[in-house]
Amino acid sequence: MKKVKDGPVKTSRISSKHQITIPVDTLRAAGLKVGERVTATCDGAGRVVLMRESDVLSAFVGALTGVYQRDELNTLRAEWE
Repeated sequence: MKKVKDGPVKTSRISSKHQITIPVDTLRAAGLKVGERVTATCDGAGRVVLMRESDVLSAFVGALTGVYQRDELNTLRAEWE
């Protein structure tokens, strides 16, 4: 995991709905973008760690490279029509 650059400490307040606003420069330094899903885990008293949710699909992208000939899948799909 890439080390996040140290910068000025920012503070936030936990709302009555248990929500918190994370400073944008902190999110950018962590490489997180708007709309991404994150998981939150406890890493000791007073410490919460946010991690990008793993993308199951990206783990399998390119897994079948070399299994099919070029345009073979398009030929099989054309048979369905």
